[in-house]
Amino acid sequence: MKKVKVQRSIGKKVLFGFGLFLSLSYVAPFILVLLNSFKPKYDILANPLGWPVNFTLDNFQQALQKMEFFRSLVNSIIITFFSVSILIIISSMLAYYLARTKNRFTKTTFLILVASMIVPFQALMIPFMSIFAQFVSLNNRIALIFFYQGFGVALSTFLYHGFISKLPTEIDEAASVDGANDFTIFWRIIFPMLRPITATVAIVNSLWIWNDFLLPRLVLTRETQTLPLSTYLFYGQYSTQYGQAMAGLLLAVIPIIAFFLFLQKQFISGLSSGAVK
Repeated sequence: MKKVKVQRSIGKKVLFGFGLFLSLSYVAPFILVLLNSFKPKYDILANPLGWPVNFTLDNFQQALQKMEFFRSLVNSIIITFFSVSILIIISSMLAYYLARTKNRFTKTTFLILVASMIVPFQALMIPFMSIFAQFVSLNNRIALIFFYQGFGVALSTFLYHGFISKLPTEIDEAASVDGANDFTIFWRIIFPMLRPITATVAIVNSLWIWNDFLLPRLVLTRETQTLPLSTYLFYGQYSTQYGQAMAGLLLAVIPIIAFFLFLQKQFISGLSSGAVK
């Protein structure tokens, strides 16, 4: 018995050490970007791993100006907010219908949605652009938001479906007896119960849409570019100005990190409560 406890203790220590190593591996690049964003160029070249000696904010001032940060930030916020909001509305309603209606049509529809998640966007990129370019003006944010609905509804519906399937149907039946219709049952009773998984869906899609580069690169121009596009163009132009490049990268990730930290508790709760069936 004592031997088993010792083995478990050793196993926990090894697991903790491995987890700590992975955590440091993920955090280390961000720390380097953070430190070097406050250094002049010659300090970065002299000691890229050290603390800032000649502390400066000029890198951030130059990055804000040259990458047109605030315009790109507004574009990213608008596209991400409306894309995620519409995805939450559509996917939650669709998942509720598929979870509560048991017939061949709903089962087939759900299987098609799940199967579509394995198809990468790169495989659809050329036919997608060649077809939609004939009907849609691609240089606008509305078109991009529309495209995100098609590419994001499958995963969002899958997450909602797994959560809704674990909610007892007696809730719906009790509300129906009281005279509530399906629309009222969903929005007044079911949807408020989906707060944990809604946070999960919001974070997953926000991270994807906020950081997406390829689709906005195909659809948007400079006037409507998002932060990843702005950072890409800025970094390519000022790649030798390492301090400015680091500052630009840091400015691009701060908003989405703040959003994740704000919803972190709900995100973990959604995963642990059955976000994945």
